[in-house]
Amino acid sequence: MVGRRRLGRRFGLLWAAYAVSAYGSGLGFGALPLIAVMVLHSGPAEVSALSAVGPAVGALIAVPLAPWVEFRRKRAVMIAMDLTRFAVMATIPVAYAVGLLGFVQLLVVSAVAAAARIAFGAASGAYLKALIPPDDLLVANARLESTNWSSIAVGPPLGGAAIGLFGPVVTVAADALSYLLSALGITAIGGREEAPRTAGAGRVRAGGLLDGWRHIMGHPGLRALYLNNMLVAGLIMATEPLLAVLLVRRLGFPPWQYGLAFAAPCLGGLIGSRLARRVVARHGPQWVFRRVGTLRAVWLIGLAFVRPGVVGLVTVMAVELAIIVNMSLYTPVLATYRLEHTPRHLVARTLSAWSIGQQAAIAVCTALGGLLADATGPRTAVTVAGLLILATPLLLPRHDRVAPREEPVREPSAGV
Repeated sequence: MVGRRRLGRRFGLLWAAYAVSAYGSGLGFGALPLIAVMVLHSGPAEVSALSAVGPAVGALIAVPLAPWVEFRRKRAVMIAMDLTRFAVMATIPVAYAVGLLGFVQLLVVSAVAAAARIAFGAASGAYLKALIPPDDLLVANARLESTNWSSIAVGPPLGGAAIGLFGPVVTVAADALSYLLSALGITAIGGREEAPRTAGAGRVRAGGLLDGWRHIMGHPGLRALYLNNMLVAGLIMATEPLLAVLLVRRLGFPPWQYGLAFAAPCLGGLIGSRLARRVVARHGPQWVFRRVGTLRAVWLIGLAFVRPGVVGLVTVMAVELAIIVNMSLYTPVLATYRLEHTPRHLVARTLSAWSIGQQAAIAVCTALGGLLADATGPRTAVTVAGLLILATPLLLPRHDRVAPREEPVREPSAGV
């Protein structure tokens, strides 16, 4: 059984730390736009800028961080990024309490948090590869994936209730505290982690910022999966603000129904992530990439046909459930394949490049979707996104282009 496989105390502590920060982020999901609207009375243009510009700037900040992460002890980087997110998020309730909260501060917090999230993800991926035997990577990634979706299912509804009871910044404070607790959990892992080899660090400073992208684009399987993932993530995430306008403002969904429509289907993430290892064992990763990668893209167009009332609510939930089940099955297989096909000395830079590209694609698609919605209406913009995503399976690697697992370049042990 996948769920019963023991991966050791250190992974257990890493998983617990991840769960704490994931549930904290779930509570704070969408908190910054809500604060912009409820506290600062920002208009649609400012809210859209907060959703697109902050993460895009964070992705730019993360570019020079990638080599720095590569040549540092990964656990120390993870702790530093958690403490950074704690500190920057904590400035919001403090500024609110003294009456100094402003829109520029929200932009800065959004950008810094996005950069720290990318750096943390790169470090944690590299640490996981050193910590877990290769045959257990898929199990570990599936457990992290299931935690991510369960936090999204539970966090936003509780966060909405907390905002109604205690005010608009309470979930941000909870999110900040979760990063502090995560840092303490990672510290508790203990053990000695050797510093990565620094030979060639001068070359990294000179031109190695792009090494992650070079590795991805030079590997046929990774290149195809990367391009596909950027477009799929960008188009799906671009529909979120459009659906908020369509469902709440145009179709009259009450806020609790809007929250339920997106929170309840996230439980499907538990289904897909638990199936990942069995499906790979039976069909192989290539089958997952082609079949499940296609299935996660065909449902989005269904949101263009949403109508008011119970039927509309059920339509949204059914479409989101289908997308999430397939995404949660696909994502841990993709994460495992990416680690297996990346040498240890390139893991942090490759994962940073992957996250930066995805974040940039989301920002661009969100901005373009907003412009199209302003010109034609949110339903038309959702329809366009649903049609465009139907072409993304053409970018998935063919069976014969997904190479077998490569032997990684031998590097000194990470000491974990």
